[in-house]
Amino acid sequence: MNSSPAGAGPRILFIPVSGIYGMGEYARSLAIACGFAARRPDAAIHFVLSREAPYALDAPFTTTLLPSSPTFHSASVNELIEKLRPDAVVFDNAGRTSQLRTARRFGARVVYISARRRQRRKAFRPRWMRLIDEHWIAYPEFLAGRLGFFERLKLKIFGRPMVRYLDVILPRPDARRRAAILSRAGCASGTFVLMVPGGGTGHPGAEDSASRFEAAGLALAQGGVATVYVGPLEARAAADRVARTASGGSNWHALGPLPQADLTELMRAARLVVANGGSTLVQAIACGNASIAVAIAQDQIERIRRCIAAGVTEGARLDASSIVHAVRRLLQDESLRTALAGRASRLGLADGVALAVNALDALIELGHGAVRE
Repeated sequence: MNSSPAGAGPRILFIPVSGIYGMGEYARSLAIACGFAARRPDAAIHFVLSREAPYALDAPFTTTLLPSSPTFHSASVNELIEKLRPDAVVFDNAGRTSQLRTARRFGARVVYISARRRQRRKAFRPRWMRLIDEHWIAYPEFLAGRLGFFERLKLKIFGRPMVRYLDVILPRPDARRRAAILSRAGCASGTFVLMVPGGGTGHPGAEDSASRFEAAGLALAQGGVATVYVGPLEARAAADRVARTASGGSNWHALGPLPQADLTELMRAARLVVANGGSTLVQAIACGNASIAVAIAQDQIERIRRCIAAGVTEGARLDASSIVHAVRRLLQDESLRTALAGRASRLGLADGVALAVNALDALIELGHGAVRE
């Protein structure tokens, strides 16, 4: 049984994949953690992260740092679970069988989030299905794919776990925040192209993806298109940075990385969003905006293909000239841009944070007082 003291708030341990590349899992887990903290201010929330992750020191919750992603440090993770005795452990694309077993042994409910087909297959293995209480699929059904015959059969046989599609992790509209970030960007709503290369680190084979986005944005600005760039700025000498900024003139607005809430308001206000093919693309679509998707990781290629097939985005190669060509084409074809935005709006993607918080809260309440494995 869980040994939570009477009257104490719920204890939640988040274990997302983390490391040098990308931050999608961390950003998703962080949004859910913040949503749960808003629902339950008495909650004790703890993260386990790689110390190599560029965001590791900025986490707003108590954090345990490991030499690399938690998946590779089962002894440390298991020791922490035994020490903290959490009510629930949320594994986001991370985890080993021993870690899930330890969580169950010490009374925790287990949530597993899969964002790729490999991790989804892993979660549908019989030994994991016996350990997982909730399996959250990180993307909408039209992107991640509906449950297959054998997945449904296994769920019928084992009677667990509960499977949910999170759709999209997106803050709710905030008019005051939007006005503030538009003022900082120096742009009016509906007048600019937003460039978002991703979480700040290059994936293998696309280490310079941010610089290619930046080069495309500068080319657009030099051609008279108001362009807002949100992401890592290449480390250059100050004089070179000033020269490049000046070359973009009044149309170039480089903001650097932003909190998700600010970025979301820019996505809602942009005329067109150029994004990587990860969660940022789904967020742009959920904002009801026209978008251009650029794959910066192998797993993004199929996701982008499905979005193009659904008529909710256009694609471009990870090349400055290709990106510029795709942007100009959409800006010159208002009917196409409007059609993309309209289809994106009609998808009606669900609020993944609200769904996750509700499910997590109910799971913990269900577990209180129950004898578990």
